[in-house]
This record gives sequence, C-alpha cells and structure tokens, in this order.
Amino acid sequence: MTQSVWQQRSLDQVKNRPNDNRSAWQVDRSRIIHAAAFRRLQSKTQIMSIGVNDFYRTRLTHSLEVSQIGTGLLRHLKLQNPEFEHFPSASLIETICLAHDIGHPPFGHGGEIALNYLMRDYGGFEGNAQTLRIVTKLEPYSNGYGMNLTRRTLLGFIKYPAHISSLQLKPHSINPHQRFIYTQKWFPAKGIYDCDKDVFDWILSPLSNKDKDLFTTHNPIDEFKSKTIYKSLDAAIMEYADDIAYAVHDLEDAIATGTLSERDWYNYAMPEFKQINSPWLEQNLSSLTHRLFSDDEPLRKDAIGELVNIFIVHCALVQHDAEFDDPLLKNTVKLGDEFEAILKVLKQFVYQRLIREPTMQQIEFSGQNMLIDLFDAFSSDPVRLLPYTAQSQYEHAESDTAKMRVLADYLSGMTDEYARRCHARLFGNSMARL
Repeated sequence: MTQSVWQQRSLDQVKNRPNDNRSAWQVDRSRIIHAAAFRRLQSKTQIMSIGVNDFYRTRLTHSLEVSQIGTGLLRHLKLQNPEFEHFPSASLIETICLAHDIGHPPFGHGGEIALNYLMRDYGGFEGNAQTLRIVTKLEPYSNGYGMNLTRRTLLGFIKYPAHISSLQLKPHSINPHQRFIYTQKWFPAKGIYDCDKDVFDWILSPLSNKDKDLFTTHNPIDEFKSKTIYKSLDAAIMEYADDIAYAVHDLEDAIATGTLSERDWYNYAMPEFKQINSPWLEQNLSSLTHRLFSDDEPLRKDAIGELVNIFIVHCALVQHDAEFDDPLLKNTVKLGDEFEAILKVLKQFVYQRLIREPTMQQIEFSGQNMLIDLFDAFSSDPVRLLPYTAQSQYEHAESDTAKMRVLADYLSGMTDEYARRCHARLFGNSMARL
C-alpha cells in the first residue's frame, strides 16, 4: 500500500498557495486549528461545569493536553522501534488528538445521552460519530466535504469502526409517563452513523476485504449493544493519550479545587492500588500521595508529570492477534499490565468520585434537560425557529431521519453557555418541562 493512498482527500481542490511547503498532515492540522468546531471546545464542559470554578479544564484545554501526551507517546514509540516504518508523523497525531472531541455536544456525556435518546428513531447520536461527521461533512471548508482531510487522518478519528445500526442489538422500551429519561438506558452504541456510510466506505476503500471484515467485527456487551474490537494504530495512540489525560490531568483539577480530598484518596483509591501487584507502587505510592495532596503546587505538578511519564514509557508497539494485512491495522499500542491496572484505578477513581459525584450529576442533569427542551422546541416549528443556515438544510433534507439529523447537528454544535442562553430566550425563567 503506497503512502500516497493515505494522503488522498475525497475532494480534489486546487488552492492558490505559492511556496506552501507543508506536508499533507500539517495542512490537516491547520484546518482543525482554524475550524469553528475546534474553537467551540473552549466553552464546552470537560468534567467541571464551565464557571463553577476558575481553575478547570474545558474540552479545549483537555484536547491540547491529549495532543501533547500523544506526541510524547509517539516519540517514545519511535525511539523504541527505529526500524518500524509506519508510524504517523507528529503533525498527524497532533491533528487527531486536537480534534478527537469536537463532536461532543454541550453538557458533557449528559448532553450526548440526551441527544441519543432524542435521536433513538433516527440513527442515534454518539460523540465520536459526530466528530467524523463534522470533519467530513459539516465544517464549511468545502461544499459537502467538511474539512476535506486526508484518508489516514480520518481513519485515526475512528475509534469504533462499525455502523451504529449493527451495534444496536435491541431497542429500549419507552415509558410515555416518565417525565425524565433514565440515563443508564440511553448510553449510545459507539460507532458510525448510517447516514455517513459513504464516508466510512471511502476511508476503508484501500483495505482488503479481509481487513475490512476483521476491522468492523464487534461483540455483544449486553442484550442491547455490541462493541467493536479493533482500531487503527493512530487511533490507539490517540486513545491512550486521551485516557492518560483524563486519568491524570482531570485528577489534578479535582485535587486543586478541593473537589477530591486526601481522605477520598485513602478511602477509595488506596484500597484498589493495594490489590495490584506493582513494584512501582510499592516504591512510589507514599511519595506520590504526599506530593499530590501537598500545599506546595510545584510538588503536585511534579507528581502529575511523573504519572504521565510513567504511563508513556511503559507503552509498547505490539501486533494484534488478528491477522490483518495492512500495517496500520496489524499494529497497535499496549500499556504494560502493571501500569494498565494503575491507570484503570485512576480512571475509576475520577469517574466514581468526581464525575458521578451528586452535585456534578445534578449540573449535568440540568443541562441534559435543557437540550431535550431545545430539541422539542426546534422540532415543533423548525422553519420558524432554526437559524437561516439550519433552516435551509432542514428544508432540503429528503427524509424525516435526515431532517432530525439537521436538528442534532445544530444542537450538538452549541457551547454550554450558548445552549443556556438559547433556552432562556425560548423559555424565559419558566420550567419548560412542567
């Protein structure tokens, strides 16, 4: 497979760029950085609601950290495997990491679940699927081709390579008398929208039929959903960078703001750490704990940096058990078992004690229901209420499913604050769901 196949764009464009010496991946990175969808990440929730505290990470700062960790991880892998010829460039990994979250709607996963519930009869909603949709169709860099990025960049965005319709095994029942949605029922199946099949097919077109079939395989995780098994090498690097940023830097946020205390750490994280057979923890856990909860900020920063580094340097390039032909699918990244277990404890600690903390969930619940109100309002009279561009897209949509997708695209593109202002404009101070 020639490298040029992966540098192809779905639309041939002739640009007047005299003496432009950028690589294809650097062009992609420029298009991401200058996209409106990327800028909006500065006003979208990462974990702590925007405005709750002056010290918080938004999805933009999170994405910058994922990019920095991703390039560090790539650098480590290249040093460990100097003979391997198929690593992405630093620019390519930066691009994938910077834009990996641009499909996430306002109000975090609460917003994602609300939109998935609202789109349950129209193909569902999922943040990663929306990212691919934005970069390939919605962002107005070209007519109908989004940012018109290279094929390999697009492959790197695909964390879950299968259509949502094939992953949704059984629909959930609806209780018409239930006023609010039950979140646990409406976590989305993670995949690609059926309406973006043309894009998915184009991205995978250089692969052999055997690779396509393997790459899109999935296994049931419960009676309702199935989950994909594989991702490309580039997506695997991005995902580890994302996990490390989530587990370590979001932990830093929570400690610095006092949301997570040293007592929480001893009560909930320490018992889990002690279950791990880890020489590194035996030697470093006491010092790490002291520095994480020290009043001396440089000490805390040192502990955070040490954690990020230890996860990066214990990642390795390995091959999938499955017999892929293409090296971009055959090879992946694996964190050593000892440090995978440590990372899992940190992720669970952040999830259970920060994300699932009742005050955080109440804020997310409020935003979730704002989105449901907005969807109900706009869908009741879309040509009257939608802005002109979305009105035109709605009127030209050829089916009810396509029309509802226009509404989901519009609402998911809102920032947290814009959604709040829009809700106040439509409903005032009334409780819209009464």
